[in-house]
Amino acid sequence: MFVRLKYLERNDSVTKKILVISSDHTGHGHKSIAEALYEKINVDSQIDIHVVDGFALGGKALLNIGKSYGPITRYSAKLWDMIWHLSAKHSTLVDKMIELMIRSNFLTLLNKVKPDLILSIHPNFNGSVINILKKENINVPFGTLIADLVNIYPLWADQRVDFILSPTEEAKEKCLEFGVPEDKIHVVGFPVRERFHRYSDKRTSKISTINFLMMSGGEGVGNMSGMAEELLERFDCTVSIIAGRNEKLKMELESSLKERFGDRAQIFGFVKNIQDLMRAADIAITRGSPNVMFEAVATNLPIIITGALPGQEKDNPRFAEKYNLGVFCQNTEQLTSIIEDMLGKDGERLSSIKESQRNFINQQAAEDILNFLLSVEEQEYVPVKKKRFAFAFAFASNK
Repeated sequence: MFVRLKYLERNDSVTKKILVISSDHTGHGHKSIAEALYEKINVDSQIDIHVVDGFALGGKALLNIGKSYGPITRYSAKLWDMIWHLSAKHSTLVDKMIELMIRSNFLTLLNKVKPDLILSIHPNFNGSVINILKKENINVPFGTLIADLVNIYPLWADQRVDFILSPTEEAKEKCLEFGVPEDKIHVVGFPVRERFHRYSDKRTSKISTINFLMMSGGEGVGNMSGMAEELLERFDCTVSIIAGRNEKLKMELESSLKERFGDRAQIFGFVKNIQDLMRAADIAITRGSPNVMFEAVATNLPIIITGALPGQEKDNPRFAEKYNLGVFCQNTEQLTSIIEDMLGKDGERLSSIKESQRNFINQQAAEDILNFLLSVEEQEYVPVKKKRFAFAFAFASNK
């Protein structure tokens, strides 16, 4: 049972206030998760939401750290691997550092918003926020929503939380390994924005012109040009490529592909209608980003995973194969043979993957998460000096 809050003043309004601590620059996955939940929350007029970038709470220094995620993952996977493992080994130090950086602005924000619960969906704002709340004697229900699938690290699994919402059984097992009591962990699925949950009648047999969609997360990484050339040369196909925020890659792809292949190659930068491109495609070729993977599954689009960031995405390709959500292409030289296998026997493998995706995806994940949060019972307000006090709710996001 959650404890009573002894810090934030609250009036008698029945509206629940939710403070969303998101991340605008560490990939697009955390913002997408926040949006998926916001879609469900927004239909309830009794809920008020305030969104803030957690990195911005730490001023320019912390904000620059958040902004460095894109360039690092884009140009140096080895450096990111080192950062990820170092932070995993020194999670307590990371919590303390961020606590010091966000403390003043976070407390100011709490007093301004006066929210009702705390939920973190970015690991950097789990232990750091708990540290602040404990030291200020602010007894607030606090939980985390994990944004990774398999490889999570200690920052996600602070034992002091009141609850952890896990997207997968695999992530739950890692939390248990880190010492989180099982009764605090709830497997709820991965929340995907509503517009992706509309299955289209894709062709699964006798495909004449194949529509490939290539993407590599919001930062646009990987040998997309070489793979696209191979596809366009070997198959009767069109290839749509999403370069994300990587403007340099976008220009390089346009230069290398458009002159040779014309309209068969379509190059996009960062797009907001990716669900339309997914529904128009027959096969997606992508990095093992959790958000991209689950959006493709929600759209019922078979995926070929050609790589993953070291650290948090390391085992995501195997996760996809375990549940027959897609195929792992460990070497791009195998790409052609993998596609031929998926298309063979009248698209038997494609049909199998699509069926597995439909059986696997929890279309109500966002709603289930919201219902869980709303089920958290508020304690009776305690009058102190003729004032009434309640809970605080913060909601944090990552990739």
